[in-house]
Amino acid sequence: MKKTVSIVIPCYNESEVIDVTVEELLSVTNNIANYQFELIFVNDGSADDTEAKLLVHGKAHDNIRVISFSRNFGHQQAVSAGLDVSTGDAVVLIDADLQDPPKLIEDMIAKWEEGFDVVYGTRSSRDGESKFKLMTAKWFYRLLNYLSEVKIPLDTGDFRLMDRQVVDHLIAMPEKSRFIRGMVSWIGFNQTSINYERSARFAGESKYPLTKMLKFGIDGILSFSVKPLKLSIMMGFACSGVAMLMLLYSVYIRLMTDHWESGWASLLVAILFIGGVQLISIGILGEYIARIYNESKDRPLYIIKKNRDHNNRDNNVDQNNSTVE
Repeated sequence: MKKTVSIVIPCYNESEVIDVTVEELLSVTNNIANYQFELIFVNDGSADDTEAKLLVHGKAHDNIRVISFSRNFGHQQAVSAGLDVSTGDAVVLIDADLQDPPKLIEDMIAKWEEGFDVVYGTRSSRDGESKFKLMTAKWFYRLLNYLSEVKIPLDTGDFRLMDRQVVDHLIAMPEKSRFIRGMVSWIGFNQTSINYERSARFAGESKYPLTKMLKFGIDGILSFSVKPLKLSIMMGFACSGVAMLMLLYSVYIRLMTDHWESGWASLLVAILFIGGVQLISIGILGEYIARIYNESKDRPLYIIKKNRDHNNRDNNVDQNNSTVE
């Protein structure tokens, strides 16, 4: 019996590229012998005609499944929805913009057959991206690795193949602020990488502007590290030490010399410095508390508006992370 590989493709306003993406994925999977493939497209509340185009492809091809959210919930939630409904012995995550090459899927399957449970793509180069984005991405991964208690591979995205047992453990993880690549590293098992050159977008615009990049980075750091809290404690001790030294110096100048001068500058600097450290520490603490608050509400990760198979029939999804209208 042939093994099944599920391919999860999150989509958000990908009208300009989605037809080419479907064609490319079908071409690649049709040329891989001895495997069955199911293509799960998750429409993350697109405002263009991405959904309409996907439904046309879903009706034309038996192995294409289309899931549509009631609104835009976010990339990581779309990936989670695809994982929840996947049925394959292995699952591949790939974006719809064709920056990650579908032809690499065959190499990932080969590594999986060698015994690896996770095969992730490592970007050796990133074409079509600004120097600012390249620099921030490079330092983000290194900062994340420094802060994280779990080592997360450098220069990797969500493009990867995962064995079914890894996917099942990933689905069982209940957190709402999701950082998939970090969660997969935390799960463990036998992991390896494949280097590749990341292409420029085939069409359309990046769905990760600076604000989303910052939020994604904060989620990654706070989901896998408590070091920011420890750093705030260290800053507190450092400020206390500096204040004590300044106090001793002031007493020495006042009692042992005649060269002291009264003034507000040094006092103002000290107050601003200590106040700034306090605000930073409170802000870090607040971010962690906000995540506790979000977890306590226990809302679903996403709401599915439509879940259609190739016969255009509605399918219910019985998952803890989703609600089907």
